[in-house]
Amino acid sequence: MSQRVAVIGAGPSGLTSIKSCLDEGLKPTCFESSDDIGGLWRFKETPEPGRSSIYRSLVVNTSKEMMCFSDFPMPADYPNYMLHSQLLQYLRLYAQHFDLLRHITFQTSVLTVRQRPDFSHSGQWEVVTENREGQEQRHIFDGVLVCSGHYTQPVSPLDQFPGHESFPGRCLHSWEYKDADAFRGKRVVVVGIGNSGGDIVQKRHSTRKGAWVLSRMSSSGLPLDMTAISRLTVLLTSLLPRALVNWAAERTLNHRYDHRLYGLQPTHRLLEQKPLINDDLPGRILQGAVVLKPDLRGFQGSGLLFQDGTTEEDIDAVVFCTGYNGTFSFLPPSLCSGPGGDLNLYRYLYNTDAPPLYQGVLVVPLCQGYSTGGLRARIGSFINLDWPFDQF
Repeated sequence: MSQRVAVIGAGPSGLTSIKSCLDEGLKPTCFESSDDIGGLWRFKETPEPGRSSIYRSLVVNTSKEMMCFSDFPMPADYPNYMLHSQLLQYLRLYAQHFDLLRHITFQTSVLTVRQRPDFSHSGQWEVVTENREGQEQRHIFDGVLVCSGHYTQPVSPLDQFPGHESFPGRCLHSWEYKDADAFRGKRVVVVGIGNSGGDIVQKRHSTRKGAWVLSRMSSSGLPLDMTAISRLTVLLTSLLPRALVNWAAERTLNHRYDHRLYGLQPTHRLLEQKPLINDDLPGRILQGAVVLKPDLRGFQGSGLLFQDGTTEEDIDAVVFCTGYNGTFSFLPPSLCSGPGGDLNLYRYLYNTDAPPLYQGVLVVPLCQGYSTGGLRARIGSFINLDWPFDQF
């Protein structure tokens, strides 16, 4: 009898997980809280609580050559870096080609994922779901794949800034931002210099620690990830001292434009954090179209005070691009007891206190650039683990 696996979420990771489970002879059941597939890549005019939200102009940061699933190439007429709507259409084509929709239960939320009382022997999990009518149902599964993403709980540090209570303008998180129309002609400050901040900024950009900025285009006009991600690059990065790799890569970036002169020089080394992928920001700084400001200190009436003592007056809106909490409220507390609430799973895969041969919880955090062959290998080992952890 095929082992039953729950797949939570019908975004890119959920769809490929369903396909990989079928390839491995497993019986997947996918629970999707909305009424359609696509997850993060479904644009909605109005953000919905508890779900990811993107803005109208969003273009992916991974080229189609690296993003496409290994068993389903993207259409030849797609651009190398596509708009979110094109990626969503690709996911629809993928689901249709492999007949995945019949394994998805829509408008069904997962409330809890808990070990059964006999878990030490069976390794089974009880999954409680709720449909759109509010009816709860209990299911028993041999394994659980968490593919619900982590861009659903925005982090807003507004309470950290004194004077925000009397600010007459609008404060919002990038999760709420849809397009620039609502802010046209207004004085807006963007706080945070991640990818969303780099895309959304109009004139004033406040950053606490700067960022290393990479363009989507690399040498000879090729997509960056096609030239930067290779077996040779991975080999050299693993063999050479990390400090040397950082120095060489940062030197190359600074040859294009000196991050210090542009006010972008970060406090961290290149390989310590994700870089900012943006084609326009340095040029806009050079033209004076974007003015970089230091970290925000607080609000003063309708103005903002920054850490260097400067102010910006008559501000109409502040957009916080300050990230998300990667929480999974339906998982057992024992799996969410890592530092800072991180998942207590070995390499985001296995709960090590489970039986030597078990069926457990696997979190699939990557939603793009994922080889389906590699995912099949993960799922095959996840459902039939029979080697020690130190051999990964």
